[in-house]
Amino acid sequence: MPDAAEDPAEPDPETGGEASGVAPGVFSRYGVVSALLGVFCAAAVGVLALIWSHHHGEVAERTRQTDAMQAAADWTGVLVNMNKDNVETSLQKLRDGTVGQLNADFEASVQPYRDIVRTLQSQTTGQIESVAVENVHHDLDALPGTSNPPSELPAGMASRTDTVLVVASSVSRNAGGQPQTVHWNLRLDVSDVDGRLLVSRLESIR
Repeated sequence: MPDAAEDPAEPDPETGGEASGVAPGVFSRYGVVSALLGVFCAAAVGVLALIWSHHHGEVAERTRQTDAMQAAADWTGVLVNMNKDNVETSLQKLRDGTVGQLNADFEASVQPYRDIVRTLQSQTTGQIESVAVENVHHDLDALPGTSNPPSELPAGMASRTDTVLVVASSVSRNAGGQPQTVHWNLRLDVSDVDGRLLVSRLESIR
């Protein structure tokens, strides 16, 4: 007798479902694994993006602080290398690198340093010994009562201010006299004003 026709509804021995495919509502083990793998990949991408964002932020912050320290060192370098031959040129360069009240009161602010130069009447060579960021002030127009110290700049004028400590020394040589060493310990506020780094506060510290 001829073989009976194959019943289309007979279970498929490979899948356990009907011959036409997997029973509705039932996931194969491969489907579950694929779904889990997709979830894992999405989570991994999220973590990597978070790590990259954090690292990028840290790099950008270090770059901004380095730029502020360099600006403070450059400004101080002009100050400690002032001598009787370049005092007026140096003072103009220093003034051009200031902003706010320090710029407005520049003559009074630098008077002690100018007096040293004029008194010594000598050739002076200065060098920067160390530079460090003391702290950073963000959001200079923050509401009263926040932890940010008050700024000497009008609110919103600077996007950021870094307080930088600079230690320097200068050696002055008078004709026929002994070299005199002057030690400089300065605290400077370096403010970002429209992309320019300018000194907004100058303080001599012990």
